[in-house]
Amino acid sequence: MRVALFVTCLADLFYPQVGEDVLRVLWRLGVDVDFPEGQTCCGQPAYNSGYWREATALARHFLDVFDSAPLIVTPSGSCAAMVRQQVPRLFADDPARRAQAEAIAARTFEFSEFLVRVLGVEDVGATYNGSVTYHDACHLCRGLGVSQEPRQLLRAVRGLTLVEMERPDWCCGFGGSFAVRMPAISSAILAQKIQRAQASGAATLVTSDAGCSMHIAGRLQRLGEKMQVLHIAQVLASGHEP
Repeated sequence: MRVALFVTCLADLFYPQVGEDVLRVLWRLGVDVDFPEGQTCCGQPAYNSGYWREATALARHFLDVFDSAPLIVTPSGSCAAMVRQQVPRLFADDPARRAQAEAIAARTFEFSEFLVRVLGVEDVGATYNGSVTYHDACHLCRGLGVSQEPRQLLRAVRGLTLVEMERPDWCCGFGGSFAVRMPAISSAILAQKIQRAQASGAATLVTSDAGCSMHIAGRLQRLGEKMQVLHIAQVLASGHEP
């Protein structure tokens, strides 16, 4: 099987290790991975902020870059949701582009979703010694309906103990530019997320979106807390040879 990796802006700029770990897991499973070098943003930040003209320009470029990809895998539920649900809507008045967007949307998968639903794999051969709790990123859980797949993958990791926190689907408060526009509300939401994560007793919080990772880890660091935050790809790559 051959796929194209859509690494996303945040992974590219802040979490390159996540992209590398996605590659390690996919290679271990025998998947050939292309990386289209012309890729940029899918347009989600502009779209969510109401700048649809700018979002359309970015989405058009995304479609052109990934048009020939047989399947597209991304380590972000929010970006996958953008491609699958919002990009086709941007081209409602352009039948040819809308058809292209819908075809690409049908071939786009979030990383854990791809592993379980497309490859039919739960055990990727990973080893991670420690207790973790899983945070459901909003777009992945509510937008795409992907909730059990990350847990199936984590439960199959050798040495890992999955401990569910209360209301794991409680938003972390990031919401892209929402955290900047509404910092007080965002911080209040995040405080409850962290309280519930810590109450689980787990040493590590795992999520499937770099935005959530950045938001939660930043607050924990400012508080001087020891809880670690990892993307699920980092856990699934643990114990793998380079």
